[in-house]
Amino acid sequence: MEKTGAITTLPAPVGSEAVPKQKCQCRQGFVKRLTSSILLACLLYTAVNTFFPEHLQVGKVNEVSTFENGCPQADVLLPSNHHGLWSTLTRQIASEDFRKEAIGWLSGAVQIPTESFDDLGPVGEDPRWEVFKPFHAYLKSAFPLVHTTLKRTEVNTYGLIYEWVATEDSFLKPILLAAHQGRFLLDATTVDTWIHPPFSGYYDGERIWGRGSSDDKSGLIGILSAVETLLKNGFQPKRNLVLAFGFDEECGGPQGAAKLAKVLEEKYGKDGIALIVDEGAGFAEQYGTYVAGPGIAEKGSMDVKVEVRAPGGHSSVPPPHTSIGILSALLVHLEKTPFEVHLSRAQPVYATLQCIGEHAKDVPKHLRKLIQKSTESDKALKKLESVVLKDHLLKSLVGSTQAVDLIHGGVKSNALPEQAWAIVNHRISVTSSVAELKERDVKLLEPIARKFNLSYTAFGAQITEGGVPAHGSLVLSDTSKGGLEPAPVTPTGADALPYKLLSGTIKATFKAYRGEIDSDTSEIVVAPSMMSGNTDTKFYWNLTQHIYRYSHLNGGKNDNPLSRGIHTVNEYVEVDAWLEMIQFFVTLILNADESLEL
Repeated sequence: MEKTGAITTLPAPVGSEAVPKQKCQCRQGFVKRLTSSILLACLLYTAVNTFFPEHLQVGKVNEVSTFENGCPQADVLLPSNHHGLWSTLTRQIASEDFRKEAIGWLSGAVQIPTESFDDLGPVGEDPRWEVFKPFHAYLKSAFPLVHTTLKRTEVNTYGLIYEWVATEDSFLKPILLAAHQGRFLLDATTVDTWIHPPFSGYYDGERIWGRGSSDDKSGLIGILSAVETLLKNGFQPKRNLVLAFGFDEECGGPQGAAKLAKVLEEKYGKDGIALIVDEGAGFAEQYGTYVAGPGIAEKGSMDVKVEVRAPGGHSSVPPPHTSIGILSALLVHLEKTPFEVHLSRAQPVYATLQCIGEHAKDVPKHLRKLIQKSTESDKALKKLESVVLKDHLLKSLVGSTQAVDLIHGGVKSNALPEQAWAIVNHRISVTSSVAELKERDVKLLEPIARKFNLSYTAFGAQITEGGVPAHGSLVLSDTSKGGLEPAPVTPTGADALPYKLLSGTIKATFKAYRGEIDSDTSEIVVAPSMMSGNTDTKFYWNLTQHIYRYSHLNGGKNDNPLSRGIHTVNEYVEVDAWLEMIQFFVTLILNADESLEL
């Protein structure tokens, strides 16, 4: 999962530490601050009175908001045509026998080390790709019905597409569930610090431990577990179901999802998929109310190489500044000049606050009032901005960011370095663009180039010639092959049927897993969110407008995304939370099968 950051909120109100009465084991440990593997942000709805078609059976929007522009909520969406099957599956997933089988599925997957390396060569040339062969063999043995029923296609050897063909020639667009097989590289120097060995898949009675247990084999095995269970119970879809599993998401996905996307688009065409669900946020408690955050947007990204060249020579006769010294000055200037960030009504974070202010039960009165006033008052918006931008994570989500992540220079202690370079990773705000980012970097570093009398070239264009004689050169270049623009925003308005289906499914899963199916939907709020990083869906933009990065994973007790060890030591997933994820996939498949107008 190439994304970071915790879902960050404004400070919790004093005296609001109490958690609602627990009704099952899986609800223990929720905290006031919503936690997940990504930052939560809501996209503002434009109408309170939203029309929900009867065939979706989601009921009407809760008319409880005093906000002019609210965050309307769908009712629970239960499968009707398959209600008996769904009830049976719900009981099965809650059984001890299923729990044991599911633990075995995920534990076995974790024991196969499908690590990702940034320097991997092409498939077929680099032998390190071959770790996926035993993983594919494992999938075939663990999920026999999936592999005897669904059509399986290998793309670029290790990419996998599964197609569950409907009972008849269906005119309905398929839904696509995505996950990735590869997992984040294990730092060999940290192996001894793991509570349980990183490739053990150890189950301690509550959690499964190991690299990939949370990111993202829980998603991949969760999807296959849901499909295998549906097959065991005789389900046959009326709408085609597609599963797409890349294998190099942790390296950007060029050999995995990028190839899968081409095959899928050739078969289904542009906008040929009804909706896509890939890894992403889950849910947890925030201000006394559970909040689920399906990601409907992603920031863009770009890696900029800052390279300084200067004359070499013996270090006993040094110039005032070596190339390393000049590069250091450039990087200091860069870090001293962060992006200017302002909260606007167009920002997803602003819409987050609208949703929280409207629906979260324990939001302080003065904060709720400030959020409400800010919809029309620029003065109130400015006050709200001052609160939001004090939080580092929220500030990072609102604006573009920069991080100096790689640096290199010099070859020997007694030789002047002729070259020094650094890579600056940028994450581009959803309201910005690659072009704006490049323009900003060029202007920002020009004064430093002049100060050190450097010729200055940026992204192929000559900016300054430098004095005579020039003392060296500064070159800015793009090492990310054009960068990635911010993702198109998934629609969530009145006519966005896929979003309504997803929202109703989230609520049905949440309540069913707790044995609380009723008409009250206020206990969990579905708030559209955005990604701070990118998933494999960056290659799937042509397939559909309706892309959701959502895992329906219980956020747990902490407000740190690394609390489950994602991309670090001691990665794990709580089994109760993961079983609920399987319940979500089962419910989504059944609901989508009944929704004829997607």
